[in-house]
Amino acid sequence: MFDTMTLTKTMGALCGALLVFLLGAWFADGIYGHKAGHGDHAEQHFVVAVEETGEEAASTEEGPSFEELFAAADIAAGEDAFRACASCHKVVQGENGTGPYLYGVVGRPVQGAQGFAAYSGALIAANPETWTPEALDAFLENPKAYADGTTMTYSGMRKAEDRANLIAWLDSLDN
Repeated sequence: MFDTMTLTKTMGALCGALLVFLLGAWFADGIYGHKAGHGDHAEQHFVVAVEETGEEAASTEEGPSFEELFAAADIAAGEDAFRACASCHKVVQGENGTGPYLYGVVGRPVQGAQGFAAYSGALIAANPETWTPEALDAFLENPKAYADGTTMTYSGMRKAEDRANLIAWLDSLDN
C-alpha cells in the first residue's frame, strides 16, 4: 500500500508547502516587519494609518468651540467651501436644485424652502424647528449620523473651521 515512492512524494509535498509558507512569511516580514538589527525598538517598514475612535479621538479634537469659530469665521473662505454644496443647492431665493435653496437658511424653518417638497422624514424628525448655526454645524459634520435615513448623499464636512466659514457665508447672504 505505501511504497517508498509514495512516501517520498508525500514528504516532498509537505516540505514544498512548508517552504512556500516560510518564504511567504519571510517576504511579508520584509514588507511589514521590523528592520533587522534594531531589536524591539525598530521602526516598521510599512505603517497602516488607523482612524482613532472613542475617547482618544475626543481628546485629540479639543479646540475652539463652534461659537468661537463662528465669531471668527472667514466669509470669503465660506464661499469657497460652498463649492462642495453647489452641485445640489442654489443660493438664489426660490431656485431649488436637487436640494432646497440655501438663501436665508440660517434661522429658516426646516421645511421653509418655498417650492421644495422632497424633505426626508428623517431630517424633519431629527431637526429642531429652525436651522440655527449650531444645528447646521451638526448636520454638515455628518448628515447621515445627524439624521439617519436622510436623502442627502453628502458625506459631511470634517473640519469645524470650514463648517463655521460656510455657515457664516450663508448667514451673510440675506443680511
